[in-house]
Amino acid sequence: MVEFEVGSSTRLSTPPPRAGPSNLELTPEQIKRIEINRLRAKAKQREREQSITASSTNANNKRPLEVIPASSGSPTAPKAEAKLRRDSRLGKYFEYDLSKMVNSKGGFLVEDDKEVDEQLLAKEKERERQRAQQASEPPVFLNKNLNPKCKECGSMDVDQQFKKIFGCLVCNTCKNEKPEKYSLLTKTECKEDYLLTDPELRDQELMPHMLKANPHKSTFANMMLFLRYQVEDFAWKKWGSPEALDAEYERRVTEKRKKRNKKFEEGLRELRRRTRETVWQRRKDAEHKHVFGQVERDADGNSKQICHECGFTIDIEEL
Repeated sequence: MVEFEVGSSTRLSTPPPRAGPSNLELTPEQIKRIEINRLRAKAKQREREQSITASSTNANNKRPLEVIPASSGSPTAPKAEAKLRRDSRLGKYFEYDLSKMVNSKGGFLVEDDKEVDEQLLAKEKERERQRAQQASEPPVFLNKNLNPKCKECGSMDVDQQFKKIFGCLVCNTCKNEKPEKYSLLTKTECKEDYLLTDPELRDQELMPHMLKANPHKSTFANMMLFLRYQVEDFAWKKWGSPEALDAEYERRVTEKRKKRNKKFEEGLRELRRRTRETVWQRRKDAEHKHVFGQVERDADGNSKQICHECGFTIDIEEL
């Protein structure tokens, strides 16, 4: 800056510009690269404008009102629907194509490509028919004196299923309050606790029983349920008294224990015998058997034989 003095004051002024080049000097190679990049950018912009114009106009060469789907990262582009995640709390499950399922009318669905077991379906239908016959209820009379009553409390709310199957007149309240008399027993419990045989339990006239679907698998045989007091009455008649039944039960348990101990002892003896035979055979196998060759004579004229395996030598006297 240059200072000018005017009277007693000082004024500042801008110096003139320096002489020199006004722009940077570029090499021909740099200028060529800049031009090529500029042309490429213009070509990409032109292609983008053409694609937007072609996709954004309708038959009347107008822009549609709905949102334009964009393949780029446009904020107006519709987002793909996210797939629902499987809930882990549902556990394991199998997916079936219901369009390929056939209703066999036997209680379950089967697929087209699988063969249907006709015999199995017939058994299932027969068991379902037997359960349906037991579940049917008798008519109710308008005259209350003609309707059956509970033998415990006199109520007319009698369990019709118990009445039809077991011939027992009891209401639901009394049945639940007295399980020691009206509870149901399975066939296995009757055989193990009351020592009844399978033919006795299968006789419907001798031992009435209720049929239920097998809880383990629907294709298994129906479950048989018996009324407790009827089972006990039949068991007392068969064995004479509860004390006689207990004595027979103890006898069978003792006999079963003896058979189990006898079988264990026989197995132990057999194991010892096999062990002894094995040890004896091992010892016999371990014993060496000499394999002697022909009789040979030494320099003194004595006859001898030598084992080929261990070299053992024996003297032989010739007569």
